[in-house]
Amino acid sequence: MAAQQLYESALAFVGKHSPELAEQLVITNATQTQAMLYGDINLDALSWFERLWANYYIYMGNAILATGLMSFLLHEIVYFGRCIPWLIIDEIPWFHQWKLQPTKKTTWAQIWKCTRVVLLTHFTCEAPLIWLFHPICCYFGMSTFEVPFSPLWLMACQIAFFFVFEDTFHYWAHRGLHWGPLYKNIHKLHHEFSAPIGLAAEYAHPMEVMILAQGTISGPFLYCLFRQDLHILTVYIWVTLRLFQAVDAHSGYDFPWSLRHFLPFWAGADHHDFHHMAFVNCFSTSFRWWDYCLGTDNKYHAYKERVASAKAGDRAAVEASEMKKVEADGIAAEREVVSYDKVKAQ
Repeated sequence: MAAQQLYESALAFVGKHSPELAEQLVITNATQTQAMLYGDINLDALSWFERLWANYYIYMGNAILATGLMSFLLHEIVYFGRCIPWLIIDEIPWFHQWKLQPTKKTTWAQIWKCTRVVLLTHFTCEAPLIWLFHPICCYFGMSTFEVPFSPLWLMACQIAFFFVFEDTFHYWAHRGLHWGPLYKNIHKLHHEFSAPIGLAAEYAHPMEVMILAQGTISGPFLYCLFRQDLHILTVYIWVTLRLFQAVDAHSGYDFPWSLRHFLPFWAGADHHDFHHMAFVNCFSTSFRWWDYCLGTDNKYHAYKERVASAKAGDRAAVEASEMKKVEADGIAAEREVVSYDKVKAQ
């Protein structure tokens, strides 16, 4: 009852200042909603999941609110649901044999600071955009409440395109964020973690979150400009996989069963962890080909070759020594970028 009164008060306030917006937020009863959204569609003939999807929108009584709530909850549940297992793994010594930078331990103070920054960004920066997601989807012609869903083969092709598009966008945007003024004022926050953890995947300046998020959401909207067969469920699956990729790339662990051992062009934590340690090289997210083609993984490969060429008994000591050298070079490279403005002014 209190929630209903709060909703009515908020709607009255919005209606006073923006009647057009208030009209979009009106909740209708189940009968009206079903007639408006699904008309003569026989919901009983659909699959269980498709009926569940339709019933959710009917229950919510407003497609905009339903999509906004589902989009936000999906992001939060998937992100933190993927981060928590990595925090647990980091507390179990047996897993440390596969830790990429085993001498570094993230403190709980750093973890709580990271959590606060991530939550602040989610609620102040991402939440408003997520609530606008439904109208934007409708504008581009993306299906949201509609059923049935796209066939699996089409969803797989669409998601493959989104991965390639995002990786390309991220590579160039990420390299741009390492330019002096952009790094100093925006990207430097993310590089506080020289040995990243999964939770730090979205530990970044709000501007960086907005810039790099374009690679994730622009792919689906660009696709809609050419084809009108994209369903938001496909986008949800894509976002889930993208969040998994981002969190895992920052996990700091490279297991024998990690995906990159089966897909040689997959980047994984092994690739991105070097970027945080060395500051330079390995700018891609999902794949390795942009870095390989443009030579921005030369230091990474040289480091790997020096470690691999060491005798088995000396490999751990050689790797520890090489890590120190790489990190020292990275600190020097970062200082050079941060002092870019001063050097240019002289």
